[in-house]
Amino acid sequence: MLRRVRSTTDLGEALDRRVRALNRLVRAHTDYGLSITAASVLSRLTDGPQRVTELASAEAVAQPSMTALVGRLEARGLVTRTRDQADARAVLVALTDEGRERLLDARRRRAEVLAERLRALDPDVRAAIAAALPLLDQLLDEGPQ
Repeated sequence: MLRRVRSTTDLGEALDRRVRALNRLVRAHTDYGLSITAASVLSRLTDGPQRVTELASAEAVAQPSMTALVGRLEARGLVTRTRDQADARAVLVALTDEGRERLLDARRRRAEVLAERLRALDPDVRAAIAAALPLLDQLLDEGPQ
């Protein structure tokens, strides 16, 4: 089942394959009408309003692309745009109640898809996966930013 990982590069590639496979699995079973980037933007906005430039930088997309995405999200009632009081040239994007509900619904659905798969596994395998979660947290917290 597991092949020997010979280097950190091999491990990185193996982990990347699993992350992409998990994303495909969840996307295939949950059609909640949001792209991965859109869902990520909504998630970022749960911490409070942000400038379009900040969102673009965080998502590693060009500002015009983020402006277009924000426009689509606004048209769907998921976010609002207002002028930044501190800098009238800047636009702040905030999550609406509808956007928050859509995000929570998407998270619930993704978790249920994974829970279904987890229920089918042997309890020892589930325990091993649970034991690995703090290690994944450490990887995310200590990796290069």
